[in-house]
Amino acid sequence: MSSQQPPDEPVYADRVYRSSMAVVTGVLTLALIVWLCGDAVVYGDGSTRWIGLAVALCAVPLTVAFTIRPAVFANDDRMRVRNPFRVIELPWARVDAVRAGYSAEVLAEGEKYQLWSVPVSLRERKKAQRLHGRGVKTAAGGAQPAGAVSQGPQRALADKVVDELQELAERGAAREGAQGGVEVRWSYEVIAPAAAGAVLLIVLLALR
Repeated sequence: MSSQQPPDEPVYADRVYRSSMAVVTGVLTLALIVWLCGDAVVYGDGSTRWIGLAVALCAVPLTVAFTIRPAVFANDDRMRVRNPFRVIELPWARVDAVRAGYSAEVLAEGEKYQLWSVPVSLRERKKAQRLHGRGVKTAAGGAQPAGAVSQGPQRALADKVVDELQELAERGAAREGAQGGVEVRWSYEVIAPAAAGAVLLIVLLALR
């Protein structure tokens, strides 16, 4: 009898987790920055134009970094966490736990990484718990069949995402493609223009 393990199943497209509210907020904020800084560049005079450009150079990448950029990509082998200034590649074999307390986070190789794209809402969590409590009471009172709440407690969105990621981690940890170490990369494409804009703005303000 052969001792070889069967090959891994194909890895399917990544699941993507991001905050739609953060994306909307980012788009609106970017529109405001473009309007204000564009007005300063077009109608301003002297150093005002350069200040408008410096503010835009600093504010645009920071706005994108904290609103539109954060996302979590997960497939059968690994998860990739894209936070404002870092990208973390985590093979499932190295993930110890995915959890949500006051924030969503993943534990791997003794380190803790926050999931910026999965915001935890304590208000939403309490609301889900109240809804579940009402459903249990209604079922117990006989107003509806008990099977109507047999699917388990109501869960907040962040808790559902964390549950899915934890399930993927447990299911994929033994896969051949899920081995390897954790890789962390700084996002210099965000850091560099934001820093350049901040330095330029400080210089312009100092020369006024």
